[in-house]
Amino acid sequence: MIDVYTWPTPNGHKVHIMLEEVGLKYTIHPIAIGKGEQFQAFFLKLNPNHRIPAIVDQDGPEGKPMSLFESGAILLYLAEKTGSGLLPKTPELKYRTMQWLMFQMGGVGPMFGQANHFRGYAVDKHAYSVERYTKEAGRLMGVLDTRLGESEYLAGGVYTIADIATWPWLRNLHRQGQDLNDFPNVKRWFDAIAARPAVQRGIQVLADKARPANVGMTDEERKWMFGEEQYKAHKRA
Repeated sequence: MIDVYTWPTPNGHKVHIMLEEVGLKYTIHPIAIGKGEQFQAFFLKLNPNHRIPAIVDQDGPEGKPMSLFESGAILLYLAEKTGSGLLPKTPELKYRTMQWLMFQMGGVGPMFGQANHFRGYAVDKHAYSVERYTKEAGRLMGVLDTRLGESEYLAGGVYTIADIATWPWLRNLHRQGQDLNDFPNVKRWFDAIAARPAVQRGIQVLADKARPANVGMTDEERKWMFGEEQYKAHKRA
């Protein structure tokens, strides 16, 4: 059994989708990040960086419980644990998968997150920041579109954890100032993954907790997610 400490964000959905794809039993433990639950002492022991998701595999290596944070590391762990093929064994495909996984972790996630923040959440709209991250999101979409014009999936001809990691970040591209229709190769790939039953089940996890698109962030949520509270985490551990 896998205990999953999570929330309906792109990084959370990566793990939800992965668990559905590999068919492992799991229990969801919601961590309401807008209420500061990521700063609870028990969660900081799982992830001192106070970010979701984190997991505890009750049947980890040598049959002992193992906790893990960072969504990319969790995907690698679950792929290797299950031998599902989502991390290919052949060296070329394996390292191409890891290459595009790192592209998501180091590029798509952080840059899309900043675009979303400055476009949608920043109290003071800073024109340079909005332009900078909107353009960078567009550049990264162009990289993906070029790759997916050459290959069915990011690593090659097979669906892998690189696709699982990247797909959730493209579900609400308007937040990054992008239009999926401007990137036809990405759209073909996006639609194919969206049709997968495991993906459809994965994005329903905690769907009732997601903030509606037309509802803004409250002052309480802003305090926990972007205010001073997050910088006090080391005092709570």
